[in-house]
Amino acid sequence: MWNGARVRVGDRYIGDGEPVYVIAEIGINHNGSLELAKQIIGGAVFAGCDAVKFQKRTPELCVPYDQWHVERDTPWGRMSYIEYRHRVELDAEQYAEIDRFCEEKGVAWLASCWDEESVDFVEQFDPPLYKAASASLTDHALLHKMKATGRPLILSTGMSTMEEIETAVEAVGTDNLLVAHSTSAYPCRVEELNLRTIHTLKKRFPSVPIGYSGHEVGLAPSWAAVALGAAFVERHVTLDRAMWGSDQAASVEIQGMHRLVRNMRDIEEALGDGVKRVYASELSALKKLRRVKQDRHHPIRVGERLETWLEPDLSRYYVADMEQI
Repeated sequence: MWNGARVRVGDRYIGDGEPVYVIAEIGINHNGSLELAKQIIGGAVFAGCDAVKFQKRTPELCVPYDQWHVERDTPWGRMSYIEYRHRVELDAEQYAEIDRFCEEKGVAWLASCWDEESVDFVEQFDPPLYKAASASLTDHALLHKMKATGRPLILSTGMSTMEEIETAVEAVGTDNLLVAHSTSAYPCRVEELNLRTIHTLKKRFPSVPIGYSGHEVGLAPSWAAVALGAAFVERHVTLDRAMWGSDQAASVEIQGMHRLVRNMRDIEEALGDGVKRVYASELSALKKLRRVKQDRHHPIRVGERLETWLEPDLSRYYVADMEQI
């Protein structure tokens, strides 16, 4: 039986007819601190997010060699770039605690893996799905590595042409696949969000759930993405946008994330099913305000105006929740 564009993730589905799956992207906003990571997880749970996401790298495989020894200023002092990359990575023991903490809080966690060794690392924690960062869309070997785990895979499509997206989808196949529209600017200008691409991707890949990974400042575009049919939404989350780090400025603080999710749920409910109906709550206004002309065959009594407005016959309306009437 055809279920539309839906993918099973853990104990639920993402896609047509399902609630929007909300991913709080922690990324490296924890700045290498387990305690900070746990605080953000707790905030994401408070906000009502379905999952939190981290980024996992093997620095030696992800940082070009000519940048290893380039020095930079950091909150921990001046250090080489390769040292900095190690400084913001969490180790196996810390991820084990994150795994335990997320289970305790009842929230899923996943990671975008930037190299094959990182996929092997994350696999030990049995994640519900993987995400390929926009930068990795053309790294087909890495995409195959994640897809070979048998878990669902989200492809993010920032900094990519439609041809590159189509090639990536063809490389991994549409089974167990999700695609996220995105623009890789941090933060992204509103005029470059191009949210109608959600519809473009839905038409191009009708069997694949299409979502949105946003890097804008503010919340309205993410709400618009839901109204346009995004099956999942990912936004970066932080405790404080003024914290040190390249992704902080494009992140949403906890109270903002709570508002984001709450209004997403309102939008989902408000969208309805598209079937026009008269609701029980409208009948009182209908009865008082709608004018109905008297039947022209109705006999007119002496002194009666030629045109008489009658109370409408409510029985002719299909009314939702008739028991409420």
